[in-house]
Amino acid sequence: MNEPIPQEYDDQLTALLETLWGEGFLSPGGIDEVDRYLAGIKLEGLAVLDIGCGLGGVDIHLVKQHRAAMVSGIDIDQTLIERCRQLAEKSGVGSQTEFICVEPGRLAFADASFDAVTSKDSIIHIPDKHALAEDVFRVLKPGGWFAASDWLAGYEGEPSAEMQAYLAAEGLDFGLATAEVYQQALAMAGFTDLEIVDRNDWYRQHARHERDHLKGALYKGLVAATGAEFVNHEIEVWEKMIVALDQGQLRPTHLRGRKPDRD
Repeated sequence: MNEPIPQEYDDQLTALLETLWGEGFLSPGGIDEVDRYLAGIKLEGLAVLDIGCGLGGVDIHLVKQHRAAMVSGIDIDQTLIERCRQLAEKSGVGSQTEFICVEPGRLAFADASFDAVTSKDSIIHIPDKHALAEDVFRVLKPGGWFAASDWLAGYEGEPSAEMQAYLAAEGLDFGLATAEVYQQALAMAGFTDLEIVDRNDWYRQHARHERDHLKGALYKGLVAATGAEFVNHEIEVWEKMIVALDQGQLRPTHLRGRKPDRD
């Protein structure tokens, strides 16, 4: 029997992240960042796969605002999957979304199943970027787009002491890779029209606003909901993350590539 997947995003953490980034979102920028990395890609009437759907905010947005016909969200955490389903029903898009708890590894979908594949800051948890790129390419239909955001490494080899301190404080299972690794992985898989857009400058500033909100206007409410010890720890995480961002060691980035049409 397989061991249960540890729950990294527990109720305390998801409550804090949704307070910062909006209902259904576990990473910075919420729907605005989704719209940025999808800019120019038309999803109306299409079937979309969301890798690492988290709390489902992306999937609901893709249906309601981008008019996708069906969005399939996958995640390894059954608790998150259940919360996705609840939010989708509450938002009136239950019939246009499906949420599937999966095992880590190869995508359990047939070749050419989707018109587009997306992911918002989730593929950091997948260490083998080449295998990921090949699998995404496989499940895409010809002409389909892969568009995502992710956390990238701004270093090769060992991270700085400050970056190591941030990763230890964060305590999540990260598989960081550089922009060069992603470029190579996507190109080798067969993607064309590659774009890799660094978002470090934006988030360096935005993270400071988030930290200040955690320490200020949001503090009392979050303490009441999650406890002072937890909130104080998360403020410490933000402080360490800002140092890593300033060093360029941690680099939020947009990624996209297109599977060529058939000849």
